[in-house]
Amino acid sequence: MGSAQKNTRSSGFSSDPKAGTARFVLCVRNTGYPASLDLRKVYRLLSDQQAAKHRQLRVVDESGEDYLYPEEYFVPIKQPQSAERAVLRAI
Repeated sequence: MGSAQKNTRSSGFSSDPKAGTARFVLCVRNTGYPASLDLRKVYRLLSDQQAAKHRQLRVVDESGEDYLYPEEYFVPIKQPQSAERAVLRAI
């Protein structure tokens, strides 16, 4: 399951959308979740400090609900503000 080794590097993810970091993530792996996550799809990242402590991310998946997934299944993406607004309107 989890490793006892602590990771002190920043993952690039933040639970604070106002911090200027990703509010959206790109799925790069879906092992074990092929029905819930589409590879190369952009997903909305929701704030969850507890999940972050366990290297998990809370994203709104294909079901339209938010669930926790391993952090390494995603990469953060930054979008221009206008693109971010357009994506949020489409969701």
